[in-house]
Order: sequence, then structure tokens, then C-alpha cells
Amino acid sequence: MDKKKIMRSIVVLAIILVFSSPLRAATVYWTDWTSVLATTPGVLGTLDIGSSVVDVSFSGAYDFAQTSGGTNYWIPDTPYLSATVDNAPPASDIIALSAGGTATITFSEAVQDPLIALVSFNGNTVEFGVPIEILSYGHGYWGNGTPILNSGGTGFYGSGEVHGVVRVPGSFESLSFTHTPEGWHGITVGVVGLGTPPPPNTVPEPTTMLLLGLGLVGVAVCGRKRPR
Repeated sequence: MDKKKIMRSIVVLAIILVFSSPLRAATVYWTDWTSVLATTPGVLGTLDIGSSVVDVSFSGAYDFAQTSGGTNYWIPDTPYLSATVDNAPPASDIIALSAGGTATITFSEAVQDPLIALVSFNGNTVEFGVPIEILSYGHGYWGNGTPILNSGGTGFYGSGEVHGVVRVPGSFESLSFTHTPEGWHGITVGVVGLGTPPPPNTVPEPTTMLLLGLGLVGVAVCGRKRPR
């Protein structure tokens, strides 16, 4: 077989293997808010992450918190689903904010890339102080709106009735944000995993190993002399 044809086949195979595997959304573990306290922290809950249970607490001013029953403001679920998030917050658990100020969410151990699900962020400004990502938004319980990232990418402005999911990349034991007041806007918290990720470059990614292997094959093929 012609050497150029072999190399062309290897390149095509590499491209197919790299791009044909679809990205799959992850199952999110959403907080089960369990109790309301008269003192700080104001709301307590848990995250059941596989075999691990992480305690979660919310501190800051809030209008009300639903920990067992009540209206399910997480319907329809479409604003909360994306290429990253496979499942919307369940049931009716929610913390409703209104007065503005600083809200702090604390975890009993580090969690990776926490997700903040939003209900009805309307005309208020939110600031996390660290870069955030808007994963999804759309028509929710109270209508439709668009989250507009600020120039630094560390917060957003709620234009209309924003329903969606914000991701805060990184490993956190505590996460705070500020928000300006309005009627009320609700949140809950979710994660897809625990702890700090392993140090980079310790184990090559599968795609890297694949391309490296194909490259070595290509070198071997190129090194072979065509029989006379």
C-alpha cells in the first residue's frame, strides 16, 4: 500500500476518533435543603454525592426557604439542562432571596465546580468575585430573561426573568456572592463531584495517548523503505 495513502488513512482515523465521541451531560447532585434556623447559618442541607454526604449551609438574608414541600419553581426543567447538566433541581427545595447583600454557601468538604440554579433573577446584579460560566437559561416558571455577563466575567445582570444555571469553576469549601434586591429571586446549589482535581499532566488524556500512538505508527510507516 502506498505510504501516502497509509498516512492519509491514519490522519482520517484520528480525526474520526477524536470528534465522533459525543459530549455527555453529567448527572448533578442537587442540595436537599433540610432545615431552617433562626440564627446563622440560616438554612442547612446535604449533598449525597455517591457514597459521600456533604453538609451544606446557607448564610445571608433571605425571604423564605422551602425544605419540604411547596411550589416547585424548577418547572419547566428546560432552562436548567445543557451539555453539562443532565437533570434539573428536583422537587421544590429553594432559597428565595430579596433584600440583597452577601450570600455565602459553605460545604463540609471541598466540591468541584459548584452550580447555582437560578429562578426569576429580574433586574438585579450578581457578583461572585471569581470567573463564572453561564451554562444555560430559558423560559422558566416566571417567564424568560437573559443573564448578561459583566466585563470581567465574574458576575451578571438579570435582564428579564432569568432562569438558568451558573457554574463557578474551581474547588470550593465556601462560595460567596453579592446580589442587589428585587421582589425575590431563588437559588439552589448542585455539584457533579468532590474535591480538588488531580495535578495536571500526571496522566495523559486518552485523546493524547491515541494521537501519540497514531503518530508513532506513522513514524514507523514512514521509516519503512518501499520494496524495489
